[in-house]
Amino acid sequence: MKTKLSLVLALLGVFQIGCATTSNVEKGPDGTIAYYVQIESNETGARVEANGDYIGDTPTSLKIFGDDDGTFHNFGSSDYIIQVIPRNTNHFTQTRLFRTGGWFSQEDHIPKRLYFDTTKKTEEFSIDRSRY
Repeated sequence: MKTKLSLVLALLGVFQIGCATTSNVEKGPDGTIAYYVQIESNETGARVEANGDYIGDTPTSLKIFGDDDGTFHNFGSSDYIIQVIPRNTNHFTQTRLFRTGGWFSQEDHIPKRLYFDTTKKTEEFSIDRSRY
C-alpha cells in the first residue's frame, strides 16, 4: 500500500513540475513560443535588424517566436534574416540567414546568442540562374 501511495505521490509531483514549467512560456501566433536571442557585436551601438525591421542597437535581445522544438517557424518566408549594420564606415554589415522550414525543407535551430564581428568582410555566395 505504501509503495502504491509513494508512486502516486511521485507521479503527481512530476505532473505539477511539468505544468509549472510550461506555464511560464510566452505563447505566440500559430502555436509558437517565444525565444530570446542575445545579439552582440565588436562595435557597441551597431544597428540590429531582423527581416528588415529595426530591433535595437548592440548589445540587445531579440524575441523570436519559434516552434516548441527550438526551431524557426515559417510565417510565410523560407528565411529569417538578422543583420548588424555598423556605425563605423570602415566596417562591414554582417548578415546571418536562418532557414524556417516548409514542405520537405530543413529548419534551423534558434541560437541563444549571436556575435557579429563587423571588422571582417564576409564572403558572398551567389548563383547565376540565368545560365540554367
